[in-house]
Amino acid sequence: MEKLAEVTTWRDSTLFSEAERLALEYAERITYTDRRVDDALVAELKNHYSDAQIVELTAAIAMENFRSKFNPALGIEAQGFCMVPKRG
Repeated sequence: MEKLAEVTTWRDSTLFSEAERLALEYAERITYTDRRVDDALVAELKNHYSDAQIVELTAAIAMENFRSKFNPALGIEAQGFCMVPKRG
């Protein structure tokens, strides 16, 4: 729960490992249209993840991006399965 509470400030948080920070950086670069995944980031990812894990990570990020566009367009509300803790 502590990591979840700090996910929006992951760059400054001491809770995330180097591998987790790379995965979060990767997710941001995939998500934001003004950012790109470059060879340097892929090389860093390969220091921590296998090719299969990178494919799985990419698929998970892409699916969440899909849901973030698909669900609101159809008025699909959160179902309460993932409760994000309030920052306090």
